Parts: sequence; structure tokens; C-alpha cells
Amino acid sequence: MADEKECCESKRYSLPRSSNNKKSNSFNIVSREEWQKEHEQFREKEKAMTRAYDELHAERRRLPMVEVLKDYSFYGPNGKVGLEDLFAGYSQLIVYHFMFDPKWEEGCDGCSMMVDHMGHPAHLNARDTQLVLISRAPYDKLDAFKRRMGWSTPWYSSFESQFNEDFGATKEFGEQHGYSVFLKKDHQIYHTYSTWNRGVEYLGSNWSYLDLTPYGRQELWEDSPSYVKKTEPYTWWRHHDKYE
Repeated sequence: MADEKECCESKRYSLPRSSNNKKSNSFNIVSREEWQKEHEQFREKEKAMTRAYDELHAERRRLPMVEVLKDYSFYGPNGKVGLEDLFAGYSQLIVYHFMFDPKWEEGCDGCSMMVDHMGHPAHLNARDTQLVLISRAPYDKLDAFKRRMGWSTPWYSSFESQFNEDFGATKEFGEQHGYSVFLKKDHQIYHTYSTWNRGVEYLGSNWSYLDLTPYGRQELWEDSPSYVKKTEPYTWWRHHDKYE
């Protein structure tokens, strides 16, 4: 189990530490009026941050992309498949690079917590997007661990390909967790985006995943490239068992 402890990413990058401010050791108790005033002021900062994120996501949707020219093979529940098969008929593919070294007997605990956050796939599918996991461990190990954890997100092994190395998920120091996004158009596949380390921390909701993709949420209010087909917000939402 010693090798498995290396899956903790905190060993590879430093996190900010709070200052030892004595004032922070006591509660700040105020009247309801003061509470309301301070929270309204803080909410303006939150709104500004939301607008800044909207601008950042719009810029991401216009980033250049690179065509994937190499053939990659993976193993899943139906045997050997190619990268295009992972799209499952959708135009966008989000890959979570789950840290699971072939020598390990179980997956990374931090990656496992990330997968615990993943919701029903129907909502992403409704926006032409598929979410999968890819790890370097053999598929039998992945399947056994998936059953143990009670997950339903599709999981594929890249054990016999260079996919992990080519897309930065396996480095000299070992495995690295992160997300990569791909777009398929006329059977050509493009790598559009990747994020690593603390870049994955806020991800987990359907909105956060769609914001990573070149099509985005596909709603009219978004600043998106002209090729993105958009609809009114809210109107496309369904119970997950009511999508067509």
C-alpha cells in the first residue's frame, strides 16, 4: 500500500496557508441589521466573480484546439474500443484522468471523492456531452473497484496505449489527476482543453462540466462561437428519466 499513498496530490504542489491572525480565533457576532449589510456588500463581490467566470468560460470556448491524429485503444465492459467509441454518439467528451497505477490494488482516494460528486449522465448527454473515467490500471481492477464503490460513470483502461503519457496523466513522478475535453466533428477528434491539480476542485456540477467544453451550456445568454447552437435557459431541463 505504500505506493498508493503517492496518489495524494498535495505532495506535489503547495496549498496556501492561512495567517495566524488572532482575530480569526473568535466569532464575529453582530446584529441582524449589521449581518444583512455586510452580506449584501459581500454578495456584490460574489456577483463580480460570477461575471468574471462567465468571461473566462467564454474565452475558453474560443481557445485553439488540436486534432488527435494517433489511434488509441482502451478496454471497457465491451472489450477493446477506440477513442471515438468513448463519445457514445455525442459530440463532446469529458475525460476524468483517474489516478490508478497498474500496481495499485485500489484507486486514489481523492479521485474517488471526485467521482462520488458525479451526477446522473442524462443532463450532460442532453447537451451532447459524455463524461468518462480513464485510468492506466487493467480493466479488471477498474471494474472491481467500480463495483465496490457503486459507481455508474463509464470507466476505461488505457493500459495498453500511450494515452495517459500523451495527455499528461502519467508523468515521471507517477499518476496525475485532471480533466481533458475532446470534440468530435465528422469523425475527426480534437483536444480542446485540459486542467490539473487545483483546477479540478470546483468541478462536479453539470454546469461546471459544461463550462469546460467548446459548446458550453448552449444557452442564449452565453458568449459563444457562432457555430454553437443555443436555446433559452431553463427550457431544456428535464427530470433525468424524461429526456427524449
